Order: sequence, then C-alpha cells, then structure tokens
Amino acid sequence: MIKTNTGNYFEDFRVGQVLRHATPRTITAGDVALYNALYGSRFAVQSSDAFASRLGYPRSPADDLLVFHVVFGKTVPDVSLNAVANLGYAGGRFLAPVYPGDTLSATSTVTGLKENSNRETGVVYVHTVGQNQHGEAVLEYDRWVMVRKRSKDAAVPAAEVPNLPARVEPASLGAAVPRLDVAAYDRELAGSPHRWSDYAVGERIDHADGVTLEEAEHQMATRLYQNTAKVHFNQLTESKSRFGRRLVYGGVVISLARALQFNGLANAFHVAGINGGRHVAPCFAGDTVYAWSEVLEVAEIAGRTDVGLLRTRLVAVKNRPATGFPLKTPTGEYEEGVILDLDLWLAMPK
Repeated sequence: MIKTNTGNYFEDFRVGQVLRHATPRTITAGDVALYNALYGSRFAVQSSDAFASRLGYPRSPADDLLVFHVVFGKTVPDVSLNAVANLGYAGGRFLAPVYPGDTLSATSTVTGLKENSNRETGVVYVHTVGQNQHGEAVLEYDRWVMVRKRSKDAAVPAAEVPNLPARVEPASLGAAVPRLDVAAYDRELAGSPHRWSDYAVGERIDHADGVTLEEAEHQMATRLYQNTAKVHFNQLTESKSRFGRRLVYGGVVISLARALQFNGLANAFHVAGINGGRHVAPCFAGDTVYAWSEVLEVAEIAGRTDVGLLRTRLVAVKNRPATGFPLKTPTGEYEEGVILDLDLWLAMPK
C-alpha cells in the first residue's frame, strides 16, 4: 500500500467535494517577525502593540496576508500540489482578527471544474474557509487553479463553472476591525497625514520603492507557509518545465506589493476583502518588484463612523518602475512586466 501523498490530479476532483486540510498551524510572534523580515511591511497597527491597543485592539493583530498565506498553505497538498499555476481569486473576506497564539486550520469545497482543450490539464475552483481554534471563521475566499491530469484519456465530469462575485459587498467587511478610537490614531506615528476622506476615485499612486526578490527569500516564504507545490520549491522537476526554474509563489508577490503600498497608503492598515485578482505573469528570483495603486471606489461601512473603505487596484510590475502606471496595451493585453493585478478593499480611519 502506498503511504505517501502524491496529491490530487484534475480527474480526482468532484463538484461538492469537501477537503479538510491537514496540519493546524499556531501563529507565533516568530511568524510575525519573519513575515516582516521577508516583506518589510510597516503598517503601524500590525507593528506595535502599543499603537494597536490605544485604538481598541487587545494587541497588535497578525498581518492579514500572513493569515491568508497560512490558510492558503494548508490547502496546497490537497488542491494544488500538481498545479501548473494558481490563476485567480474572488470573494475574499477577512472575518476576524488573528493574534499570535491563535491556531488556524482550513477546509475547502470544490465549486467548479473545467477541463482544458488540451485534455492534459483542467481548472479547479474551490471555496476555502480558514478557522481559529474556537471554530470561528477568520477568512474565506474563492480561488481557481490549473491542475495537471494524471492521464490525458481519463474521463472527467461535465464542465461546471461557479458564478463568482465581481465585488465583495462593503457591508460585510467590518467585523475584522474593532470599533476604533480614531482620536487616538496618531497619523505621524502611522507614517502619513492622509485619511479616508483624502482619497478620490480615479486617483493613482506610484508607490515608488522597488524590492529585489532573492532566491532564499521566496524559498523561505514557501516553507514558512507549508506550501508544498512543486513549481515553487523543486528545482529538479522545474528544470524540465517551460521556464526551466522555480516560480515564485504568487503570495510572495502579493505581500511585496502590499508592503510597498505603505508609501502612499500608510493609513490603509487592514486588507478587508479581495474582490478579485490575477497572477498575470511569473516572477523569478532576481526580479525587482514595484507597485502602484488606483482608487476604484470609496465606500462607507454601515454604522461605522471610525473607518471607511477604499477599493484599490494594486498592480505589481517587475524589472521596471511603476512610473506611468503600466497596466494594459491599447489592444487590451497586459503590458510587459505586469505580474499582478489585484482588486482589494482596504480599511482606513476616517
């Protein structure tokens, strides 16, 4: 009897299938420190217990994307161990703050399947929920991933693609932020004088800074989140791929871009929701990442006078500055160097 896990291939999935993922993970202060070492995030609420507690948090919460990566990593052995690429996200909601000492686990439900025309791969859609040790949901999101087939001739179910939301409703996004004492919010310590009302739809922000990604950094991140996808850490197998080398886990690019977002959006301290997103092109060790944002929408949260929401398009580019806000060509194709196109709701003090 084979006792090792070779991962699910496309033909192993069925719509409605529930996958309870292994290895609950306790978040520690060490995780927080290492996350900051890898990406350089500087948002004050996630950096300082003193700053956070003055606002109404019991202490500094873990970075939202650290929570996302840990939950995502739980899903990889069951969903994307045999993936070609992770394709996109939708319907993401951060539902409760997570603190060092909390233990996260994850469950996914298969919501759609679609075989590709080459019959060698197919797209798997899953809805994932991350929970803490009390069974409280802290995060949910949809994603879709291209997965290899074990056999080109294997029979597969008829295509079924879920109807995913284009936008998360703002009214559903306030629970992860306690009511803040905004009078105690020190904008000088936070790093910017600009609050929610200072941003307007259509405004574009070049986050200016660039970060070169090293091989050791993305490898360490992949292991930190217990992400076992071969495309990210196994050079022996990936030397035979079309790129000939390991791909950087897309979450690394997301976190780098989010950390760069501080320069221009320092008070947008909380990722409240993920409306959608694409990993447009691969990123490799040695690439230098820049980022820019566009404000797509400004929204209130019903009953909240302390915080509002900015819907932002966060774009990451590699090996070129974000000056000029590179995105798409006149024919609608992404410009050379664009690697991430991510639609986020961000919470910011009023």
